[in-house]
Amino acid sequence: MEQVMSSINLSAIAPELILVVCSLLILLIQSFAPIRLKGWYGYVSLIGVVGAVAVVLTQPQSFELRAIEYSFNGMWVVDNYCRFFKLIFLLGTGLTILISIKYLDNEAMQHGEYYALIIFATLGMMIMSSGAELITIFLGVELMSISLYVLAGYTRNRMISNEAALKYFLLGSFATCFLLYGIALIYGSTGTTSIPAIAKFIAGAGFGGPTIVMGMALLVIGFGFKTASVPFHMWAPDVYEGAPAPVTAFMSAGPKAAAFAAFARIFMEALPSLQTNWTMLIWVMAVLTMSVGNVIALVQENIKRMLAYSSIAHAGYVLVAFLSAGERGISSILYYMLAYTCMNIGAFAVITVLAGKGEQRVRIADFRGLGYRHPIAALAMTLFLFSLAGIPPTGGFMGKFYIFSAAIKEGFVGLAIIGVINSVVSVYYYLRVTVAMYMQAPDTAAEKEIPVTVFSPALVIAIFISAYGVLSLGLFPSTYLAMVKLSFLTLL
Repeated sequence: MEQVMSSINLSAIAPELILVVCSLLILLIQSFAPIRLKGWYGYVSLIGVVGAVAVVLTQPQSFELRAIEYSFNGMWVVDNYCRFFKLIFLLGTGLTILISIKYLDNEAMQHGEYYALIIFATLGMMIMSSGAELITIFLGVELMSISLYVLAGYTRNRMISNEAALKYFLLGSFATCFLLYGIALIYGSTGTTSIPAIAKFIAGAGFGGPTIVMGMALLVIGFGFKTASVPFHMWAPDVYEGAPAPVTAFMSAGPKAAAFAAFARIFMEALPSLQTNWTMLIWVMAVLTMSVGNVIALVQENIKRMLAYSSIAHAGYVLVAFLSAGERGISSILYYMLAYTCMNIGAFAVITVLAGKGEQRVRIADFRGLGYRHPIAALAMTLFLFSLAGIPPTGGFMGKFYIFSAAIKEGFVGLAIIGVINSVVSVYYYLRVTVAMYMQAPDTAAEKEIPVTVFSPALVIAIFISAYGVLSLGLFPSTYLAMVKLSFLTLL
């Protein structure tokens, strides 16, 4: 494995620089360009995202080479691990932008700052995945979080959106204190915030002192909030319900993947010698997160809240992979987060179409008869729900298969059984939506009162890309698994 160290290397942050320039350009267009160009904000954002993807794919070398490049005095790392996660973030961002264009037109809120905030949140995620020291990761967390606080309350004419933003801000700020205090305790014990240096210090000492263990526990709390893991999940249902549908799609995929990217890098690189300390803690969190998320989702009538609890349950599945560690465990995290991004954003794309102006049709009952009124949308929604449930031949099934296989290989047979049982439970509430779409009569009076959003080309493209990703990950997993394996090898 080739490692390169440099002090200042702008090519190492080239994708991030592209996103910064793109977001600033959007703000300049809004300030100085004629009003007729306001519809171009989304397309300019897409150009920036595509440009960043192109750079990530060629940085620093091809995926086949296990190159690791440290820069900015060891604060920044570019390897296949962070590059794979950056592709997930950019995929989620691109799909969110495609969904948002028509949504913002319907809500008469087509403003440049929306897309700038989306891009800045993505920038924060990319910093989290490439941060090689704790303060850099913390800056990425804050950049991402502050952008999401604003985006959650973007439809400020809706009280539920304002409530979601306020709750998210208050609870998020509280969780940030735990994260920062944990970083401070680890720094106080080791004298450094560099991830490799922390690992070297703990390995040299032969044990982790009580201060380091306490810092580790506080990091678990901080990242537990960001991943919506039980018992730090209470913000998720209200925020998911109140935020605009495209923003809910965005925060359910990208930020969750970013939190797990930083979580895994810190615990697998900096704190591997403390695995005996955090194994039981993560085991309990995984069981509670899967079980609480799935059980409460069973009784939800609002589909956004249902998917919020579903998202909590999926965080539990990823925690199972996190606990498995090793090649299979970390590889299954990478694979599952890619599949989850496609299926969850795809589901919210269909919800965006159905919800209508002001999101007045977001109950499961509003999906009645959708299979007859909009057969393509219903078919796509069914595909995404089946993938979320883990039904073959979808990406969700393959992702869960790899997660539970990794758990069994590492000796967590009981945890894998609990995960499989939870997956079976989840089938019920996903099938509720499918039954409503194909086996129940529509409410024609309500549909006339609140017309369904017309499909736009951008929405169709987003749904198609998501559906393609779900099917290709399920039917042809070998290509993705090869990239995942190469990404994992540069982590340890």
